[in-house]
Amino acid sequence: MTNTATQSTALLTDHYELTMLQASLADGTAQRRSVFELFARRLPDGRRYGVVAGVNRLLDALERFRFDESAIAFLADRGVVDQATRDWLADYRFSGDISGYADGEIFFPGSPVLVVESSFAEAVLLETVFLSILNHDSAVASAASRMTWWAGGRPCIEMGSRRTHEESAVASALAAYIAGFATTSNLEAARRYGVPSAGTAAHSFTLLHDTEKEAFTSQIDALGKGTTLLVDTYDVAEAVRTAIEITGPELGAVRLDSGDLPSLAGQVREQLDALGATKTRIIVTSDLDEYQIAALAPAPVDGYGVGTSLVTGSGYPTCGFVYKLVAREDSSGKLVPVAKKSPDKISIGGRKWALRRRSPSGVAEIELIGVGEQPVDDGDDRLLLKSLVEAGKIVGRTTPAESQAHHLKVRDELPRSASQLSRGEPAIPTEYTGDYDARNPFLARSHT
Repeated sequence: MTNTATQSTALLTDHYELTMLQASLADGTAQRRSVFELFARRLPDGRRYGVVAGVNRLLDALERFRFDESAIAFLADRGVVDQATRDWLADYRFSGDISGYADGEIFFPGSPVLVVESSFAEAVLLETVFLSILNHDSAVASAASRMTWWAGGRPCIEMGSRRTHEESAVASALAAYIAGFATTSNLEAARRYGVPSAGTAAHSFTLLHDTEKEAFTSQIDALGKGTTLLVDTYDVAEAVRTAIEITGPELGAVRLDSGDLPSLAGQVREQLDALGATKTRIIVTSDLDEYQIAALAPAPVDGYGVGTSLVTGSGYPTCGFVYKLVAREDSSGKLVPVAKKSPDKISIGGRKWALRRRSPSGVAEIELIGVGEQPVDDGDDRLLLKSLVEAGKIVGRTTPAESQAHHLKVRDELPRSASQLSRGEPAIPTEYTGDYDARNPFLARSHT
C-alpha cells in the first residue's frame, strides 16, 4: 500500500491545469508574475462564520508536489502534455510566496483565505489540490466549531471514521480537533498528527458475552473503573444498576447511544446519584449534530460523541472556496488587477490584504479587506494574513494544539450572535478599501 504521507501529490489535480500550462509555455505567458486568491463568495445558508482548517495539510501537500518519474511517464503514456511541458514539470518546484489565514482562523465572505504569488505556471498547477484540502477540512471545522460552541465546555469526541473515506476520516479528525474537539476515535489521526484518541467498547462487546454483567466485568478488568460503559444494549436502568454494583461509585462514565436522550440522561443522572455515583459522567452519542447538542444543553450530559454530521460538514461538505487569478503582469511588466465578471460568479481584481476590525473591548466588527494596499489598523485591529511560504520555503506551520488554541481565542472575539443556529447574515460584514470597482455587485452582497 502506498504511504500517503510521502507519495507525490502532483497528480491530485485536474487535466486542464496541465493543458493551460502547455499553452502558456508555448506562447510565453507562463512566467508572467501572477497573484491567485482562494476565497468563498458566500457562507452556507444558516452559517454566521466559517473556520479555516487544512492549512498545515496544504503545506505538507505542497512540499510533496513533485512530478516524479512515474508521474511523468503517466503523462507521456496518456498524451496529456507534450515533451517540452513534461521536461518543465520534471523540474517543478514552487518558488513563490504564499500568505493566508492560519488553521483555526475565522473567515467570512470575500476573506482572502489564501494568497499565492508566483509565476502563472507555478501557481496554476496548485488550484485543485489546494481547493480539495481547504474545502473539505474547513467544512468539517466550521461544523465542529458550532458543535463545540454549543457544547459549552463539555468535551466533544470525534467518532466519524466509519462514515467517510479512510483518508477523509483522518483529515476530519484533525479539523475537528482544531475547532475544539477534545479527542478522536481515529488512531491514524493520533499517530500522524498527535490528536488525542479515546475509545472503550461497542454493542458487539456486550453481545459477545452471555450476560451484560459479564461484559461489564470484563471491560472493567481490562480498562479499570474509570472506563465508560455502554448501557443501552438491553435495559438502561438495569444496566446502570449492574454497572454500579460492579464498580461502586468510582465508575468513570456511562454512554447512551439511543432513545430520547434529554429525558433519558435525566433519568440516568437521578439513578446514578441515588446509587452514590455522583461523579460518574454521562456521555451521549447517536447521530448528534449542533442542533441536538444545543437541545441537550439543559440536560445533565457531560460529553458528546459526534460522527456522521461532523465528517459531512453537518449538511455542507464544502465551503464553496474558489481559486481565482486576481492580478497578473502585463506585457509591459506592470502588475494589473484582473477579475471574472460572470453573473453569480463575480470576483474582485487586485492583490488583497485583510484585518479584523475590533472594538476597543476586542469584539470583532468588520472584516476589512484592502485591495492593492494594506488596510489601516486603527489600533484595535488584528492582521489576518500570515506568511506561509517565502521564496518556496515553508515558514508557516503550526501544531494542532496551537491551531486549536488560536481558534478558541479568535472565536471569542465574535459577537454573541455568531453562535445562532437560525438562518441569518454573517456575524460581521465584509468591507473593502483601496483600488476596487465599487460598482461590483459582489461587494454589495458582501456588505450584508
